[in-house]
Amino acid sequence: MTKMTAVVMYAPGDIRLEEVEKPVAGPGEALLKVAACGVCGSDMARMFKKGPHKLPLICGHEFSAVVEEVGEGVTSVAPGDHVTVPPMIPCFKCGPCTAGHYSLCEDYDYYGSRCNGAYADYVAGPADLLLKVPEDLDLRAAAMVDPSAIALHGILRTKLTVGSRVAVMGGGGPIGLFAIQWAKIMGASEVVSFDVSEEKKRLALEAGATAAPLTDEEKAEIVGLGFDVIVDTTGAKSVPDSSVGMIARHGELVLIGIPNADITISDKSWARLMRLEAGVLGSWNSFSAPFPGKEWRVSVEKMHSGELKWEFMITHELGLEKVAQTIRAMSERTIHSSKVIFMPEKTTK
Repeated sequence: MTKMTAVVMYAPGDIRLEEVEKPVAGPGEALLKVAACGVCGSDMARMFKKGPHKLPLICGHEFSAVVEEVGEGVTSVAPGDHVTVPPMIPCFKCGPCTAGHYSLCEDYDYYGSRCNGAYADYVAGPADLLLKVPEDLDLRAAAMVDPSAIALHGILRTKLTVGSRVAVMGGGGPIGLFAIQWAKIMGASEVVSFDVSEEKKRLALEAGATAAPLTDEEKAEIVGLGFDVIVDTTGAKSVPDSSVGMIARHGELVLIGIPNADITISDKSWARLMRLEAGVLGSWNSFSAPFPGKEWRVSVEKMHSGELKWEFMITHELGLEKVAQTIRAMSERTIHSSKVIFMPEKTTK
């Protein structure tokens, strides 16, 4: 076997750029040359706080690639194909899978947390689960289908329709920026972004937000009778409670962000949920039937047509040697970033 460069995690905070064995494509698999891999908020917690399901591990799950080789029996893709890679590998056997609810699979594998991911030159995995993309679609865009699909999956859990008033909590982050665009595409009359900085505000407005208040006074003025749909992309401790305070009658709050601390809903907010007959919805992953689902296919279509903007989100394009220090800085909030993309071809070896 030949070697490749990869970022290997041995423990939370112990992350090393190394030469490791290059994977091979087994029966039913494809060997993928990684083109680009983004950073998800879950990567920050996994790599510097919680740790993954197994160690050592190569993290990274938001990625695109070019098929380099295929294993025995593979007909769904061929060498040279451009693909975006759904990170979940469902079992296709459990109850949720047989019902087409792949996001709820009870026995799944997952690139970058349960099996080796894409902070590396190459990845090998099931060929039939890859989603081919047009060759003229930028492979950086193809690496951003995952956060787009996550935002769309969450919105599809709601009754958002033409004329809805929508709030996006964490609207300046990648999932929030896609949520803003999906809400506009689906006919929302207003899409208001709530975030914490001028940089995030600028990005939200570029994504199409109708407003992006920063001060308490601005926020109070714009809430009015409340929002029909609130999308929480943050996972921040205080956001669900504050979101309930902005919800409209029969409104819905959909939770996408992953919390790293206990969430408390005040008795005042609990009463508001009851009295306004509002709903709180969970949203997990981004998949539907046929796998990987309309969330992924429509994301590719809208990116390819130009209706879904993505390039303005990218704040960093770096090589693999920058993975550990950059994700640490992101987790410590010592750099301003929106979408960070790692590209093996940029690595200084």
